[in-house]
Amino acid sequence: MSHAVEAFELKKSFTRKRSVKELLTHPFRKAEQIHALRGVDLHVRSGEIFGLLGPNGAGKTTLLKIFSCLVLPDSGRAVLGGEDTVHEARVKPQLGLVHSDERSFYWRLSGRENLRFFARLYDVPGREIESRIDYLLEQVNMVDAADRRFADYSSGMKQRLAISRALLHDPPILLMDEPTRSLDPASSLALREFIRERLHERDGKTIILATHNLREAEALCSRLAILVKGRVRQVGTVAEVRRWGIEERRYRFEVAAWPPRIDARCTVVADEPFEDGRRVTISLDADSSLDGALRALIAAGVVIRSCERLEPDLEDAFSRILKSEPAEDDA
Repeated sequence: MSHAVEAFELKKSFTRKRSVKELLTHPFRKAEQIHALRGVDLHVRSGEIFGLLGPNGAGKTTLLKIFSCLVLPDSGRAVLGGEDTVHEARVKPQLGLVHSDERSFYWRLSGRENLRFFARLYDVPGREIESRIDYLLEQVNMVDAADRRFADYSSGMKQRLAISRALLHDPPILLMDEPTRSLDPASSLALREFIRERLHERDGKTIILATHNLREAEALCSRLAILVKGRVRQVGTVAEVRRWGIEERRYRFEVAAWPPRIDARCTVVADEPFEDGRRVTISLDADSSLDGALRALIAAGVVIRSCERLEPDLEDAFSRILKSEPAEDDA
C-alpha cells in the first residue's frame, strides 16, 4: 500500500521567548531551546484516517505545520504525495489544512466572501469558483448562513467554514488540528460524521487528525500515533494501542452463581450482583486459556448465561504510555 504522508527523522527546536525582566537581569545568558520534535518517523497510508495523540507540547501541531509547509524542520525530511515539503509549490496543491484559528478569516466579510478570497489564493480557476463554493456550502450545511458576516457565526459554523476553505481546491490530503475543539456535543458528532462518511468513505481523502479527544480518535481513526515530548512512543491500530503493555486478558461472565473456588488459572477482578445472578470479571494471564476457564466453570456446575471479552480502554493505554516515560528527558 502506498504512503500519502511520510516523516523521516524529523527534528525541530524553537528558542524560548525571554521576558523583559530576564533580558535586563541576564542579558548574556544563552536562550533556552525547546525541542518540539526529536527524530519523528511516521508513515501514513493513502486513504486512511490517521490520528495524532499526545499531551500539550508533545509536538503534534509542529508536525502538522511541517507537513503543511508552514515550518521547515531543522533536520530530516517530510514527504506528501511523493514530494518533499521543501518544494512548497508542488506540495501545497495536494493538501488542505483545517485548524481552529479564527483569526485566519476576515470577520467583516461573509462566509461566501471569505471563500471567494481564499479560492483566488488557492488558484482555483475563476470559472469554477462560484460552483465550487456553492457545492461546499451545501456539503457542510452552510447555504442559509453563507451571506452572513463571519463574526456572527457560532463556533460550529466557523469550523465548518474552515473545512470548506481547506476543500476549495479539492486536495487529496487533509491535515486537521483539533477540528472539534470548542464545539458542543451535537456539533462535534455532526462534524465527525461528515469527516468519516463524506471526506473519508465517499471522497477517499487521506486525513491526519491531531486531537486530544480519545473517543474521537477511537471513532474515526484506523491507526494512531502517540507523541510524547517530541517522540513517537507508539503506532498501531486502535486495538493495538489499547493493548500496549498488557499481557493479561479480561472476560466478563454473567452467571447464576459463582463458586468460592474453581480449578482454573484465573483471577477474579470484580464480582457484583446482577439481576438474579452475578456479574463476574476474571483476568487470564498469558499461560491461561479461555477454554480451560470455561471447562473449569462447567465442571464446577456454573450456569453461564453470557461471556464477553473486555477490551482495554484507550484512555488507560494513553496513561500507561505517559507513565512509561523516562524521568529525565535528554535533548
